[in-house]
Amino acid sequence: MLNQNAVDGLMAKADQSSERTPQQGNYLAGNVNYLEVLVLAERLHRQFLEVIQLELDALGIRDINNVRALILLNIGDAEMTASELLWRGCYLGSNVSYNLKKLTEAGYVMQERSPHDRRVVIVRNSKKGLELCAMLKSMNARHLEAMSKADFKMEDLNVCRHTLRALQQFWSRTIQPARLGLEPRFS
Repeated sequence: MLNQNAVDGLMAKADQSSERTPQQGNYLAGNVNYLEVLVLAERLHRQFLEVIQLELDALGIRDINNVRALILLNIGDAEMTASELLWRGCYLGSNVSYNLKKLTEAGYVMQERSPHDRRVVIVRNSKKGLELCAMLKSMNARHLEAMSKADFKMEDLNVCRHTLRALQQFWSRTIQPARLGLEPRFS
């Protein structure tokens, strides 16, 4: 994945724009912004996992890790298939099936086969999972409250969410044709 050194290197190249045409300078600046967004998204995800781990430690909960707690948070009050959970969450470097097995063994998640298609597994939080999920939602509410007191505008969060969602949809449209062996379309 991208790292800060790669972004810094591109920023240095963009700063040397006096030797470049305006179009080249704009391209480099856009490339730097694009890469920085990707780095920031990954960094925020990792920091959020650290925040979850700190909350678990403060609560004295030792039978679940931060990635599995995030899975519980993504399940919430819903019932979904394992593949829906995979699409809903961000589990870099983790095996969702393995984590669901461990969450089931620890009593946080309940799994059952779909009555319509026995190949499909339906997951939902157990009572224990719902209780931890409620604690994590409370943590998120505390963070939102602190952000509002720190002059953080919720409109900015909405704009960020909207922009990241649009970027995700763009990539989804770009990736799908490539999986089928077709040329991606960028329109």
